[in-house]
Amino acid sequence: MTQLPGKVQGAPNKSLGFDSDTVIAPATAQAFASQGYKFCIRYLSLGAGEAPGDLTYQEAVDILQGGLALMPVQHVDEPGWSPTGPLGTNYGQNAANNAGSVGFPPGVNVWLDLEGINAGASAQAVADYCSAWYTAVNNSGFVPGLYVGANAILDSQQLYDLPFEHYWQSESEVPPVAVRSYQMVQSFVGQPVNGIGIDQDITYIDDEGGVPQWLQPA
Repeated sequence: MTQLPGKVQGAPNKSLGFDSDTVIAPATAQAFASQGYKFCIRYLSLGAGEAPGDLTYQEAVDILQGGLALMPVQHVDEPGWSPTGPLGTNYGQNAANNAGSVGFPPGVNVWLDLEGINAGASAQAVADYCSAWYTAVNNSGFVPGLYVGANAILDSQQLYDLPFEHYWQSESEVPPVAVRSYQMVQSFVGQPVNGIGIDQDITYIDDEGGVPQWLQPA
């Protein structure tokens, strides 16, 4: 697959962006950029290969050429799912392969969406899943990040004890990440913006000096 045009860059502090489960048309990307948005986060599929409606090479080019930096996040399983180490390996390999098929270069953050877990799941099972996903993505040259959503099971210390160095706080009420804190914070947006549903995201320098790694337009 052709590599996307652009360069991997640390996100400047307090950059405004958004995530969306809607395909971003060229004019839509340009509209967001003209309104001060700096980046977009779009979805990779859980399965092998990108499903219709998820991020493609052409959409990624349109977003970048529209003036927005870009990062991918992988869809999460249906609510009530049960994490295991082997499942983390499977989904992590799919995330890495799908990110590669879109054309992302090594070094960009690929985000794991952790939410909606079966309430009976143990913290150890969640940690096994996350660590296996991390390893699969990291071994492919991408930089794993963790989106902490509702019903993620883990507490502050357990989140920090994972191998991740990049954490994204969801709009849900979630624990802080011990020691490190969050590099990106999501907030709810009630009305469509530029004709699509979004959540707003703002980047930060975390307490260990880390920032999200995005693909900056060429």
